[in-house]
Amino acid sequence: MGKNGIIKKAMEVGEIGFSKDGGAINWFPGHMAAATRAIRSRLKLSDLVIEVRDARIPFSSANQDLQPQLSAKRRVIALNKKDLANSNVLNKWVRYFDSCKQDCIPISAHSRSSVRKLLDLVEFKLKEVISREPTLLVMVVGVPNVGKSALINSIHQIASTRFPLQEKMKRATVGPLPGVTQDIAGYKIAHQPSIYVLDTPGVLVPNIPNIEIGLKLALAGSVKDSVVGEDRIVQYLLTVLNTRGTPLHWKHLANPTEKTTQISEDKPGYNPKDLRPKMKKLPDASDLLYVKDLVAEVRHALYVTLSEFGGNIEDENDMECLVEHQFEVLQKVLRIPHKSSEARLMVSKKFLTLFRSGKLGSFVLDDVPES
Repeated sequence: MGKNGIIKKAMEVGEIGFSKDGGAINWFPGHMAAATRAIRSRLKLSDLVIEVRDARIPFSSANQDLQPQLSAKRRVIALNKKDLANSNVLNKWVRYFDSCKQDCIPISAHSRSSVRKLLDLVEFKLKEVISREPTLLVMVVGVPNVGKSALINSIHQIASTRFPLQEKMKRATVGPLPGVTQDIAGYKIAHQPSIYVLDTPGVLVPNIPNIEIGLKLALAGSVKDSVVGEDRIVQYLLTVLNTRGTPLHWKHLANPTEKTTQISEDKPGYNPKDLRPKMKKLPDASDLLYVKDLVAEVRHALYVTLSEFGGNIEDENDMECLVEHQFEVLQKVLRIPHKSSEARLMVSKKFLTLFRSGKLGSFVLDDVPES
């Protein structure tokens, strides 16, 4: 098949950590081994587990090594970053988990109202325990960069309004890179009964034998880009978009406006950092319009390349040619110098920034299993 073929071809054995026997990806920093042991130990004492997963990859973002222990506990699966996921597909995943008798709720860790709904569900699940236990322990677990620490901080903010006399609570460290939280810390969020929430480091399995799951984790930022390679991640992303025919849904962008072209010419320089929130200076109208028009140009370019593609989407060689052509077109759209020795890497970084920021649209990369 086209997608499977190009995945295998793109992931040839080399410096990126995939092995010949199954394509396992290895990224297991030293602290993860110790953290995994600590998590297993504390899970035995926990009254409830909040397992945070990425809403774009509800299956792939599960730590399979911990699933036997997690499924044996009272558990709520929180599908974080719901704003980056296609709501229709996400709802199908929620129904799937419901059919498996597993509590699941889509959330945005930065939204108080969303986190309140999660806490209401947690309190409901703990009702039968609250009556006989003076102290309860809730553990937050998940793979790197799914938003656990951001969730903890939102819970702290809500708890501080509910219990203003409580001692000042320490905020969890939040960062854009996987592996920011490297120890286990407990935070008191309620009195009578006393409820503690444990924030834990994000941990992966020591190796990921499934190539596609490894690529999805890399695409979502749970594995450092440098481990796999930005160009390989984008090659996979483009293959998935083409296979699903996603760019064909962008037909309405077939004729970019003259205004878009003018702005592009006036502002040829472009940096991935342009898309990141600026803490000290808010972007002005021209900055926002530029990013919006840049996204329109990127989507238009992918629509044109796929709609004019004359090959077989299921043939791996044809798919490879299409993806290579799309890299060339994106280089022009993103205004990267043609002679740049790092042009492909720059294209990949900028395209990944657009995808991860949600500018290209909302996606769920995991296919919904049959109930």
